[in-house]
Amino acid sequence: MSKWKIYTPDGYQDILFDECYSKRELESRIRKTFRSYGFYEIETPTIEFYDVFSSDIESFPQEAMVKFLDPKGRILVLRPDITVPVARITATKNKDVQLPIKYSYIGNVFRFNEIGGGRQNEFTQVGVELLGDSSCESDAEIIAVAINTLKAAGLEDFQIDIGQVDFFKGLAEEAGFSEKDIAGISRLIDRKDYVGVEELVNRHNISKELKELILKLPGLFGSLDLIEKLKKITKNERSRAALENIEEVINILGDYGLTKYLSIDLGMLKGPDYDTGIIFRGFTYGVGFPILSGGRYDSLTSTFGKDCPAIGFSIGINMLMMALGKTLMSKDRPGVDSLICYKKTNRKSAIEIAETLRKQEMNIETMMVAGSIEKGLEYARAKQIGGVVFIDDGGRIKVHDLVNNTVSETSIETILNG
Repeated sequence: MSKWKIYTPDGYQDILFDECYSKRELESRIRKTFRSYGFYEIETPTIEFYDVFSSDIESFPQEAMVKFLDPKGRILVLRPDITVPVARITATKNKDVQLPIKYSYIGNVFRFNEIGGGRQNEFTQVGVELLGDSSCESDAEIIAVAINTLKAAGLEDFQIDIGQVDFFKGLAEEAGFSEKDIAGISRLIDRKDYVGVEELVNRHNISKELKELILKLPGLFGSLDLIEKLKKITKNERSRAALENIEEVINILGDYGLTKYLSIDLGMLKGPDYDTGIIFRGFTYGVGFPILSGGRYDSLTSTFGKDCPAIGFSIGINMLMMALGKTLMSKDRPGVDSLICYKKTNRKSAIEIAETLRKQEMNIETMMVAGSIEKGLEYARAKQIGGVVFIDDGGRIKVHDLVNNTVSETSIETILNG
């Protein structure tokens, strides 16, 4: 036997009973939250053409994608993300649909060396996308949905950091940075690399005030007071508009009663290359990476032939489960209520009883036994089944209560009549 026959590939995993139940419960809570805000669920194909993710906006490096060929020699990929297919759908199949459009999704994505998925190459991504509205109202609504989704999942101790890529881009334009420098310095700022930022900035002849502001970017985080301070020293219109955008969004979130979850981080920059405005990430204790990320991507749908503003967020279920830990394991995890054991001659009665009890929303297993009830009792104890119903040769019924360690007799009619 090949040794690889009994293993899963690196970065892929089996999800077994308790964990699978917890995952499905979590997805159910999230789906309910999405529906409550009027988001309509869609499914995109697991397999897409490589071209969908290699457009003018380079969102995902090709080495991170799982690629293969179809029979015609065309390059296919297992989807590394669901936001991009949503943009494709909006620009093609939904190009004439009344805007705004609200999408939600729950599906698996595939990326090599993906840290944000819990170091898994396959993980479940959930999220929402709102297309066709560029207002601060839609920015705030998406962040509110993100916060309430984490709360519905059972998470209470978390923080949403809000940034605005146009604040940095305005400063970069004012400084006269090239596109190459902008890409490089944004990564350094996001990594909080003060030394690297200073080295790059020192290559340019810019004013002392502007230089000091750019050098402070990696550490520009705090409360709404930060916005007021920056508005007094920011000169270019693009950066000032970005600050006003954050201010307005946070004020709206105040009406939702959610400001306690918010923090500002203007040094948060490096995300998908299609980010165009407000961006945000969710953090919690015990997880070293964002459990949630989102933002505005007004340019993405244009790569598919339709100009349309858009904003959304996604959550890696694996990371969220890691954050929730044992609190995710519900005490109400469904088990088997009763095991019905029977001799072959009483199979019809056993099936009739089992089906009747299932219609009463009970979880029932059946087992044919050749001799005594002992095999059934042993199985029930191992599976933590509370009761065993045994139909013997004469059609008599004995009920073994394994919780209270008692045995009683009853009849088929009594069970069928509730």
